[in-house]
Amino acid sequence: MDLRIQNTQSALSALRGTTDAAARLTKPLQSAEAEGHGFGSALENALRSVSAAQNHSSHLQREVQLENPAVSLEETMVAMQKAQIGFQATLHVRNRLVQAYTDVMNMQV
Repeated sequence: MDLRIQNTQSALSALRGTTDAAARLTKPLQSAEAEGHGFGSALENALRSVSAAQNHSSHLQREVQLENPAVSLEETMVAMQKAQIGFQATLHVRNRLVQAYTDVMNMQV
């Protein structure tokens, strides 16, 4: 009978240790989000990067149309492709986030 009580007590202490471990694991995430290292800030940085690539591509296109000799057509085409790939990746991420949101909202509680 003593053995069972000790096993129960050790199981309870293990559960308490699990909740303490969970609190310790979530604390860095909360502080990271407060400092701007979370998912939202990573997504914002990615969107800014894609926007900058599109702006750079538009600028190069304009310069090529104005026949600026300092800007090559090859450089412009590469910048356009980079901007297009970044935009497509962003669009896929957005679609996945919308689908995940829809799935969560349709879950029955």
